[in-house]
Amino acid sequence: MLKGFRAFIIRGNVVDLAVAVIIGAAFNQMVNSIVGDVLTPLIGAIFGRPDFSGFFVGPVAIGKFINALVNFLIVAATIYFAIVVPMKKIQEKLDRKKAQATTAPAPSASDEVKLLSEILKTLKERS
Repeated sequence: MLKGFRAFIIRGNVVDLAVAVIIGAAFNQMVNSIVGDVLTPLIGAIFGRPDFSGFFVGPVAIGKFINALVNFLIVAATIYFAIVVPMKKIQEKLDRKKAQATTAPAPSASDEVKLLSEILKTLKERS
């Protein structure tokens, strides 16, 4: 039972997942800081008020939903333009380099290899 648990913990997937969770938590702090400390004040400076929680439609506090929606859109845009787009460009460069490496012409066979190939072919024809 303990051997199985040890094998489970040591597997690469579990370690990768743990690293991803830790990096995700740190990334979450970074994105929240960008949204709360940089972009929300900019929106407030442009539109006059960054907080919509005071908006009501009758008894419904629609402003809180608007705040959540704006926060989501800012986070999504930040992740897309700061992470996804640069990573796509990096991946395209890596793919181009890999394609160039695989399409490189194969080295021509040496004279010895050509001679041995001809001998092998002759021997196969005789048998």
